[in-house]
Amino acid sequence: MFAVAAGPFAPGRLGELTKVVPFELVDAVLEETGCVQRRLRDLPSRVGVYFLLAMCLFPEVGYRLVWNKLAAALAGVGLEVAGPTAKALRDLRRRVGPAPVRRLFEVLTGPLAQPATAGVRFGRFRTVSFDGCSSIRLADSERNVEWFGPGGRAAARCWS
Repeated sequence: MFAVAAGPFAPGRLGELTKVVPFELVDAVLEETGCVQRRLRDLPSRVGVYFLLAMCLFPEVGYRLVWNKLAAALAGVGLEVAGPTAKALRDLRRRVGPAPVRRLFEVLTGPLAQPATAGVRFGRFRTVSFDGCSSIRLADSERNVEWFGPGGRAAARCWS
């Protein structure tokens, strides 16, 4: 079980990300990868990890807008939060680096089903599926056109 962070970066305040990715896990990953800040900062490494995650959620906007979305709930509760410049956020991103996010991914990802779950395995092979069969392009060879038809797409035969 994870403890709850207090202060401005508590669950429900930092863009809901602290509910999904607990701060203790982020702290442990930062410690493990050696990316914890060496001095007290307005933007600690923990916040940097959440900022990097938020950047993935909002790839179409710039650093400042991502920060504003991440810290939006803080304005209404009267907590003082840094208003970093785009350069400060860029420096934060560089300071944290990719190692904590990579390790966080390794910790949080995994198969949703257990090996004994029905339909997960066929013999020793793990079954997989993907959507988008119509996006598979085929070469316009004579054999492919005979089998799949003209157009170079495999969708007609994928599910038939």
